[in-house]
Amino acid sequence: MSDDKRNSNSKFLKGTMILAVSSIVVKIIGSLNWIILSRVLGGEGIGLYQMGFPIYLMAITVSSAGVPVAISIITSEKLANKDYRGAKRVFNVSLRLLLVSGLLFSSALFFGADFLISQHIIRDARAYYSIIALAPAVFFVTFLASFRGYLQGWQIMTPTAASEVVEQLTRVITMLIFADLFMPYGLAYAAGGASMGAGVGAFCALLVLMWFYRRLKRRLQAEMAAQDDSMPEESAGHIIKRLLKLALPVSLTSLMLPIGANLDLLIVPQRLEAAGFNVRHATELFGYLTGMAVPLVNLATIFTAAMTISLVPSISESRALKQADAIRDKIRIAFRVAMIITFPCFMGLFFLAEKVAALIYNAPGAAGAIQTMSVGILFLGMHQISTGILQGLGRTAIPVINMILACAVKVFLSWQLTALPELGIKGASLATVADFAVAAIINMGFIYKLTGYAFSLSSVIRPLLAAGVMGAVIYGVLAATESMGMWCVLFAMAAAVPAYALSLLAFGGLSKEDLDNVPFVGRRLLTVGQRFGLFK
Repeated sequence: MSDDKRNSNSKFLKGTMILAVSSIVVKIIGSLNWIILSRVLGGEGIGLYQMGFPIYLMAITVSSAGVPVAISIITSEKLANKDYRGAKRVFNVSLRLLLVSGLLFSSALFFGADFLISQHIIRDARAYYSIIALAPAVFFVTFLASFRGYLQGWQIMTPTAASEVVEQLTRVITMLIFADLFMPYGLAYAAGGASMGAGVGAFCALLVLMWFYRRLKRRLQAEMAAQDDSMPEESAGHIIKRLLKLALPVSLTSLMLPIGANLDLLIVPQRLEAAGFNVRHATELFGYLTGMAVPLVNLATIFTAAMTISLVPSISESRALKQADAIRDKIRIAFRVAMIITFPCFMGLFFLAEKVAALIYNAPGAAGAIQTMSVGILFLGMHQISTGILQGLGRTAIPVINMILACAVKVFLSWQLTALPELGIKGASLATVADFAVAAIINMGFIYKLTGYAFSLSSVIRPLLAAGVMGAVIYGVLAATESMGMWCVLFAMAAAVPAYALSLLAFGGLSKEDLDNVPFVGRRLLTVGQRFGLFK
């Protein structure tokens, strides 16, 4: 492998690792926050706090969700062709566009809060303060999207990672302080105070991104000064048209997630009742799926979600340079790494479902939904990666169309399977897995059509066999340590990691090239392995 190709592959994997670590830190901070905030506000206060969030999420999704991806695609294309002035112009135009968009949607949320209450769209009038407190956050989140997209276009992922951690940390600190400060004035004010944390967090994240941007700007000025003056300047109107063309499908993709959640809300409890469960039991089972199983699957796919962000500008760069071989190579590495990570996550959650349900949620009844949904880790990871590839290829509309088709399959299966008494919530879980699978498989068909890339059988079989060995080890450890209570989970996980690593090596699922591409620790691990006679 040439040094240029190795550096290019290492760059997007380095970005992936940085984003994955930041995502884990953000999740940990968020989890601690919920524990503390729940104690401060109580169940009723948390309910008031949560009432404003669906509207807030909808506002930021419509105002900015697809824009960072669009900016990163166009910026990476400009940089690949050494058009530094063009890249800067894309950023300037997008900044002005999002400034207007942010002000518009922020104002709409602030001045429309009373309408939402009076029309009973928000049922509890006390949520008014939570809604207006979220309005500034809409502006800052929308505005900072241009900075994130631009810096991602340079394939610099540290600013995004740092801003996300700072945003979450300042948000959590602020919301806890304001919730406690306003508590003497009543629960509604306390919930509103907690909601203010979103705006403070977004503002601090914006400051972090602006600092990184200023550092990059000094480098950019030198590149712009040396640039050939013959390159044509793209009009602002054409840039906006391209941004919207790329961003709108990505925004629709983001909207499919809450739409899918709402469809579950409409269908699953109703069909559980049709299966013979009473209302209370149906609600409990619905909570097992949406509040317990789905979050675990999302947690297990943090790495593939991070890789998607890093992969988009990397693929876009190779596309701009017309490097078809480089595109296929990046796709191969992305899927290979994804499978090496998602297979053991699936197998581990499958065998530990009952223990995890009891240990984390104190809800052993959730084991069935968790075990069924564990298979979804494989397909969700594949769907995330394939979506990033198609977006990097400039085909942002394809994933959203495929998600709509997959959603239709999910609705049909949810309606049919959930009503079967022998399946119940497992039927709804299977429908969700099918949703991920259909979207991923159709995406893969388009990737093959556009690039000629297809999975090799060995790239799937080897990590699957290694994960199978790991699963057998987990099962054996659980059986041997059953009398030790929840300690058996710790023993099983401690045995699972080396079992998977050694099995992967034994089956040839981890090569010298794989470790050579891994940033930070890859070459160190390769050196250690070679001392023991491996990777010759």
